[in-house]
Amino acid sequence: MTGSADNDATSAPLSPPPASSDEVESPVRPRTGLVGRLAFGLGVVIALWHLYANTYGTLPTLWQNALHFAGFALLCTLVFPAVRLDSSSGRLAVLWFDGLLGILVALAAVHVAFAEDAIFARGVNLAPLDWVAGIVVILGAIEFTRRTTGWIIPVLIFLGLSYITWLGPWLPGTFSFGGLSLETILFRTLYADEGLFGTIARISSSIVFMFMLFGAFLMRSGAADFIIDLARCLAGRFTGGPALVAVIASALTGTISGSAVANTASTGVITIPLMKRAGFRGRFAGGVEAAASTGGQVMPPIMGAGAFVMANYTQISYTTIIAAAALPALLYFLTVAYFVRIEAKRLGLQADSADAPRLADVLKRGGLTFVLPIGVLIGMLIAGYTPTFAACTTILVVIAASWLSPTPMGPRAILDALATGARNMIMTAVLLVAIGILINVILTTGVGNTFSLMIADWASGSLLIAIVLIALASLVLGMGLPVTAAYIVLAPLSAPALHGLILDSQILAMMTAGTLPDAGRMLFALVDPMALTALAQPMPAGEAQALLNALPLEALAGLRDQLIDPAVVLTALLSAHMIIFWLSQDSNVTPPVCLAAFTAAAIAKAPAMATGFDAWRIAKGLYIVPLLFAFTPLLGGTFWQVAEILLFAAIGLYALGGALQGFLETRILWVERVLLLAAGTAMLWPDTYSRLAGTMVFAAVFAWSLRRR
Repeated sequence: MTGSADNDATSAPLSPPPASSDEVESPVRPRTGLVGRLAFGLGVVIALWHLYANTYGTLPTLWQNALHFAGFALLCTLVFPAVRLDSSSGRLAVLWFDGLLGILVALAAVHVAFAEDAIFARGVNLAPLDWVAGIVVILGAIEFTRRTTGWIIPVLIFLGLSYITWLGPWLPGTFSFGGLSLETILFRTLYADEGLFGTIARISSSIVFMFMLFGAFLMRSGAADFIIDLARCLAGRFTGGPALVAVIASALTGTISGSAVANTASTGVITIPLMKRAGFRGRFAGGVEAAASTGGQVMPPIMGAGAFVMANYTQISYTTIIAAAALPALLYFLTVAYFVRIEAKRLGLQADSADAPRLADVLKRGGLTFVLPIGVLIGMLIAGYTPTFAACTTILVVIAASWLSPTPMGPRAILDALATGARNMIMTAVLLVAIGILINVILTTGVGNTFSLMIADWASGSLLIAIVLIALASLVLGMGLPVTAAYIVLAPLSAPALHGLILDSQILAMMTAGTLPDAGRMLFALVDPMALTALAQPMPAGEAQALLNALPLEALAGLRDQLIDPAVVLTALLSAHMIIFWLSQDSNVTPPVCLAAFTAAAIAKAPAMATGFDAWRIAKGLYIVPLLFAFTPLLGGTFWQVAEILLFAAIGLYALGGALQGFLETRILWVERVLLLAAGTAMLWPDTYSRLAGTMVFAAVFAWSLRRR
C-alpha cells in the first residue's frame, strides 16, 4: 500500500489465496509457495540490511547503491516473471531463467563496485571483465524496469544510449553530439555522480527506502483502519459526507504513501461503496477517489519520492520543500471537496451522521498508532534531523505505539512489515537506478539546456505558454511512466527555462512599473541606446517583453543576477520544480491513460473512460495551483501575502467548481456560469483589487442561487 510510484503492482494483501496449478500466471508471482517464501525471506534480509546501512553502516556510496540494486535485482526476479506462460513446465523454466538472471546481475553489480579502485589505478581503463559486468548491469536495469513499469522507460534508455553512442553524430544542428569513446560512455554511465549508481540511486537506497519501510510498518500496525474511521468521524456530519471521507482518508494516507494507484486501491475499497450507497453515481465516486488519491503525491512528507529528488535537483533542503508544499496540497484537497459538495447539492443528498463513529472511540481504538509516529516524524524533521534518521526512529515509534492499541505488533507482524516494505520498493528501486542512465545522457550531451532554450523560444517570453508546453510534455510522458519518473526526466529538460521565465516576469514588472534600477537600464542600453530613455518611465507590457526578448542570453543572465535578490532566485527555482512536479501528476487522472482512475473504476464497477473524465474534471487543482506558484508569491511570500493568496484562492476555486458543475445551491444559468468563471479567475489573479471584485461578484451569484433554492 505504500509504493512510491503509480505502477505499483506489489500492494496486494499479505496472504492472497494460492493460485491453482492450471491458471495463467499473473504479472506478479503469488506470495505463497516456495518462491513466495523465498521472496519473503529475501525481503526481510534486504530491509534489515538497509536499516543497518542507513544508521550504523559506513559503506561508500557506490557500494551501498550497488548492493541496493543487487538485492532488488534478485527480489524483482522472484516477484516479477520475465513472461507469462499457461503451463507449469513453462513457468518452471521461466523461474529458473529468472533466478539465474537475478544472480548474474547481482554479481555484476557487486563487481562494478569492487572494480572501481582497479579501474582508476589503470588510468580509467576498463578490463574485459569490467566491460562484461557493466553491460550486464545496464541490460539488467533495463529488463527489470520493463517488468515493473512497461516499455516506455526501456525505449527511452535505448534511445538515450543510441544518441550518446552512434546516433548523435548523424543528427543536425544543436542536437548533434559525438566525440566520446565507448569506454568513456560506459565508465560515466556506471561511475558518474549522475549515472547508474549515482545521486538518484543514493536517494533510492537511503531516504526513499526508509520512508517506504516506515509506511509499511505504519499500515501494518492498523493505521489504515484508523484513517478510514477518523475520516468518517470528521466528514460524516457534512453534506456529501461519504465522498468527503474519501478526500480526508486519501489526504491522510498520502502523508505516508506516494502512490496514487496504491492509495486508490487501499482506501477506495471502503470509500467508493460508501459513496455509492449514499447516492453518488459510480463514475463520480471513482473519480473522487482517484482525484483525492492523486493528491497523495503532492502531500508531504513523502510526495512519492519527489520531495527527495527535488531536494537533490535544487539543493534546497528537504524540510524547506515539504514546508512549502503543505499549504498547496491542502488547497488541492479543498478543491476536490468543493466538487463533492456541489455534486451532493445537485443530487439533493443530505448529511447523515448516523453511521459516523465517535471521535473518542476512534482515538481510543488506534489513534496513537498513527498520530504519534507522524507527529514524531514531523517534529524530528523540523528539529533538523536527517530524513533517514527520522524515518528509522519513527519505525521504532510505530512498534512501540502499536502496543498501546488493540493490535500490538509482534515478531510476525514486524517480519511482515519488513518484507512488505521491501516488496513495495521493487519497482521504485529498479526504476530510480535505471533512470540514472537517462540523467547521465541528458547531462553529458547538454540536451537539457537545448530543450530549455527551445521551450523559452517557443514560449516567446510567455510564462503561461511555457507552462502549457510543459503540461503537454508531462502528460505524454506520464502515459507510459510513473509520475515520479516523469518528473525526474522532465525537470532537467524544462526547469531551467521555467526558472528563467519566472525571474523574467519580475524584471518585466519593474519595466512596466518604471522602477527598473539604473544598472538594468544600462544593460538594455548596450543593445538599444534608445531604451535608456524609454525605461525611465512605465512601459507597455508588449514593448517591455519585446525589449527583454532582444537581450542576448549572457546579458539576460547578468540582468537576473544584478536585479533579483538571491532569496527570490531560490524561491523561483523551487516554484519551477514544483510546477513541473504538480503537472507530472496529471497522467493519473487524465484520459486516455489514467491508472488511478481506471483502478477506481474497477472498484466502482463503472465505465473506465467515463470515470477518467470525471477524475480529470475533479482534479482541476493540478492545473490551477501551479499557476499560483508561477504568478504569485505563494511559496516564498510573507505570512500576510500567503494568507491573502490562500483566502482568495479558496473562494475562487469554489467559484470555478460551480461554473464547471453548473450548480451552486441550485442549478445556475449560463450567464451565471460565465460570471462565476470570471469571478474565480479574478480571485486567482495576482492583484488585490481584482480579487476583491471577483469576491463581490461570486457573493452576488451565490446569494441569488441561495434565494432561488
